[in-house]
Amino acid sequence: MKTIEITIAADGKSKVETKGFAGTSCRDASRFLEASLGTRKTETLTGEFYATNSQTQQENKSTT
Repeated sequence: MKTIEITIAADGKSKVETKGFAGTSCRDASRFLEASLGTRKTETLTGEFYATNSQTQQENKSTT
């Protein structure tokens, strides 16, 4: 399942985390949120970023 999780800390800092996206599709999906929240300070890429769509689909099927 593809999800976008937004966390806003008490000090006003926000974090956008995508799950279930493969490759750069995570950036495409969260672009509108990042534009609304302001300038990105850091970026941490997960293994999903480097996976292909077929790898992610196979992993999702094996966990359900």
